[in-house]
Amino acid sequence: MLKNHLKIAWRSILKDKMFTFIKIGGFAVGIMACVLIALFIKDELSYDKHYVHEKQIYRVYTQVMHKGELIKWTHYPAPFAKAIKEDFPEIQKSGRFLTSELFGTGNKELRIEGETENIFENGFIFADQELLEILEIPLVQGSTKSALSQPGTIVISQSKADKYFPNGDAIGKTLILDNNTEKPYKITGVMKDSPENTHFKYNFLMTMVGRGFYPYEKHNWGAQNYHTYVLVNDNTNIRELEQKMFSIVEDYMIPTARESNRLDKIDFLKSYQFKLQPVSDIHLKSTDISDGLKHGDIRFVWLFGAIAVFILLLACVNFINLSTAKSANRAKEVGLRKTVGAFRKNLVSQFITESVLFSIISFVLGVVLAWALLPYFNTIASKALIVPWGQWWFLPVLLFSALCIGILAGLYPAFYLSAFRPVNVLKGSLSTGSKSGKLRSSLVVFQFTTSIVLIIGTLIIYQQMNYILNKKLGYDKEQVLVIQGTKSLENKTQNFKDQLLKLPEVKQVSVSDYLPIEGTKRNGNTFKEKGKENDGIAVPAQRWEVDHDYINTLGIHIKKGRDFSRELASDSTDAMVINEIMAKSFGFENPLGKKITNGRESWTIIGVVEDFHFETLKNDIEPLAMAINNSPGMISVRLKTSHINQVLKSITTIWDQNVPNQSFRYSFLDQDFSKMHEDVQRIGKIFVSFALFAILVACLGLFALSAFMVEQRKKEISIRLVLGAPFKSIYKLLTLDFLKLVIISISIAIPIGWYLMSRWLEDFAYRINIGWGIFLIAGTLAIVVAILTISYQSIGAVFIKPLKSLRTE
Repeated sequence: MLKNHLKIAWRSILKDKMFTFIKIGGFAVGIMACVLIALFIKDELSYDKHYVHEKQIYRVYTQVMHKGELIKWTHYPAPFAKAIKEDFPEIQKSGRFLTSELFGTGNKELRIEGETENIFENGFIFADQELLEILEIPLVQGSTKSALSQPGTIVISQSKADKYFPNGDAIGKTLILDNNTEKPYKITGVMKDSPENTHFKYNFLMTMVGRGFYPYEKHNWGAQNYHTYVLVNDNTNIRELEQKMFSIVEDYMIPTARESNRLDKIDFLKSYQFKLQPVSDIHLKSTDISDGLKHGDIRFVWLFGAIAVFILLLACVNFINLSTAKSANRAKEVGLRKTVGAFRKNLVSQFITESVLFSIISFVLGVVLAWALLPYFNTIASKALIVPWGQWWFLPVLLFSALCIGILAGLYPAFYLSAFRPVNVLKGSLSTGSKSGKLRSSLVVFQFTTSIVLIIGTLIIYQQMNYILNKKLGYDKEQVLVIQGTKSLENKTQNFKDQLLKLPEVKQVSVSDYLPIEGTKRNGNTFKEKGKENDGIAVPAQRWEVDHDYINTLGIHIKKGRDFSRELASDSTDAMVINEIMAKSFGFENPLGKKITNGRESWTIIGVVEDFHFETLKNDIEPLAMAINNSPGMISVRLKTSHINQVLKSITTIWDQNVPNQSFRYSFLDQDFSKMHEDVQRIGKIFVSFALFAILVACLGLFALSAFMVEQRKKEISIRLVLGAPFKSIYKLLTLDFLKLVIISISIAIPIGWYLMSRWLEDFAYRINIGWGIFLIAGTLAIVVAILTISYQSIGAVFIKPLKSLRTE
């Protein structure tokens, strides 16, 4: 019986090649999208699942309701980790790491002791010995129990050990970082390279022992800079532990606030809530937590999953549509088979077999397409996914999915077709399928509604992306060259700057590694007005160390007062320039001349600059204060030429004269700004790709249905042509019904698209307004695509030869 069903199914496939191509092609596109997104989702959900004690590893974060906004962060004072381990027996181990550029992490120039050439490397952090044990970082050389237990020790990754010590043991070798020969680091461990699916990706772990804490930091409960992880006992009640941890505030933080006369901070501290986040949640469930790490978003995981399901549903809709639309072509077959004794269950099994065969062929083609497009998908998704051909579960899952989808997609057509009554079929009274189209109409509406929602999403994402990349930022990011690794200049920094200024292509030069782009220094402080330390307003703000040329070089506008002056010695010691939002936060109507303090130092405000964006546009502009100080990690050069290659050669020559043992590294400020928003661009590209897939599948279905309608109405069209019907009336006859369905789809898709994208835009502090123009463009595009799809068949119908069509009987 199965062999007979397969023969009939294969004949049916070969009989109508166009409909077969559309059925299989639509299915294959849907399966391809599902495979790509399934690989993406599997990778995202696999983050940090490799730990043996995964269920016991947590990251600590704090949440506070402040001015109606829920704020979350992961930074803690230096003694926090030790205190929670000692105070709570539920915690077996606690460890910290430090990633702040302010404290010497991030990027460094590295060389092996005894060599002269420095090589740029990234991924440096300070880490506690216990962090190695909590995060189960495997060492291929050295001991996990002691690798970071002594001052001046460092653990490096396997790839870096192979790079610098290809022929020998790395243990015991000495590294010089940023030319600091007074503080060399001895390699005491080589760790396996971090897997791709972990949030903890660093190449160099420097010991926290003897790190050289600021005098006020080691035992101070005010400064918060450290990420803290804990390993809890098995079966610990996490909710109870979180509540108990509030005693840290009562026992340490509030007393510290009282000792430093920060009485205004006590109410804020009392609103603290400590939370323990499972390590496996960090990658996908930290979008609202300030942690300075790159991670994914669980909402996009499910969004892309929904898109894949909808595209597959569109393909299934095509199958159902075409199967029911072609019912007349199978009616006589069903009638004759029933007449000669076939049972309905035999017919159902036959049509299900056909559906499963379509599904298996489509799965094979879809997986091949996914494999071929995977390099492109990896590029736009910033992934390194592979098709798991060698995994034992892959082929069984594909086969099972093909069977399930084939059966589900074929159920309705099978029961629909097998229900024909032989007497009606053989008498010729069965509808040809063209008039029983309520289900098909509904499915067409579903297809185009889904497609239009994706079009709306794509348009809004691209508008938001363009808004971000072209928004007025408050500074000029164009034509600014950023030279990196300039700490190696040491006492030659001023000479290098003077030499650059002599170049005719150079307009201005500033030395500072506090820049309005990611990966540069940040320094959070809390300021109060001088003289009002006990009862005045406390303003959290960034304190940046800049030089006299910083504001002019970056094109920042002075709104009130003046810029720093070399002529005034006091500007280099106690002058400060703040931004508008900081002045507003203090409530200063005239901030010039006001004195502010962070508890250790005091400054006089000499100027106010226009607010400018120094973080991503997902965040509001925060208060910012700038003071003169030495921060030589980067040099910004404003150019006044379009001949970039020429000026780069000149600057490289000057660099080599000053630092012959270090390569010249640079970037451009506008490109660095664009990289800050790569996630938005990436989402936009993925949306475009899958929107195109959805539209393609919907158009395939519409094309097939319009072809079928023309075929079914050939005689009607021929009679109309014989009677003199013009092209316009024939075209209208064949397209109007379909256009009505598309317009219904538009009316359904607009509110859905508006709601979904409004929710997405809530993540951005600065965002576009969703105007009617977007919906007009999306609707017009859908109508145009539908008309073009239908027109091919409609125009062809006009050229039907009436005589040939009417003579068929």
